[in-house]
Amino acid sequence: MPVTMRQLIAFDLDGTLIDSRLDLAHSANILLHHLGARPLSVDHVGDMVGEGARVLVSRVLTAAGVDTDLNAALARFLEIYDAHLVDHTGLYPGVVEALSTLEGHAALALLTNKPLHHTERLLDILGVRHFFFEVIGGDGPWPRKPAPAGLEHLISAAGASPQTTIMVGDSMVDVETATRASARMCVASYGFGRVDVDLPTGSLVVDDARDLKARLLEAITT
Repeated sequence: MPVTMRQLIAFDLDGTLIDSRLDLAHSANILLHHLGARPLSVDHVGDMVGEGARVLVSRVLTAAGVDTDLNAALARFLEIYDAHLVDHTGLYPGVVEALSTLEGHAALALLTNKPLHHTERLLDILGVRHFFFEVIGGDGPWPRKPAPAGLEHLISAAGASPQTTIMVGDSMVDVETATRASARMCVASYGFGRVDVDLPTGSLVVDDARDLKARLLEAITT
């Protein structure tokens, strides 16, 4: 008798479940202020998000024309961001409803390049940590996205297969991760990432987080 593989939905965090642009930009600009540089726009900083805190800080320093020690700047940014984590950050409308419904039909996990400390704090503060059987951050044992190892681990841990897995994210990093793991992709086009490639057959595009529940439920039950 063939074994039925479990469904898995792996979510990105920033720009997919939460809108964190203001707090990330504010924290980056506090860092720049300390370094004597002019601030960057919220949209400019938002465009730099997606590949982890170290890459974000490096891009911010380059954009602001600041030449300083990256390790020291990263450590300072992480301290600043920790203090401003949820000044403005919140879940997109519809996310809680989606997670509440989908957890009865699929294993739910979180795969982000954000540091795990900030990720876990955010999930706890926003009251959604319990929805995810595992949370993988960008500074854990698995290489950051778009390396597929983290997603492949989640697929195995959930008892799923690439064919029964959907990666939900807002950026090219997420698309490449799904592609490299042979999983399906759901693009959260309402986020602040950008996807500018033709998507593989079977991919989903969701323009409003309030549609996540219906679109993903349809995808895993038909």
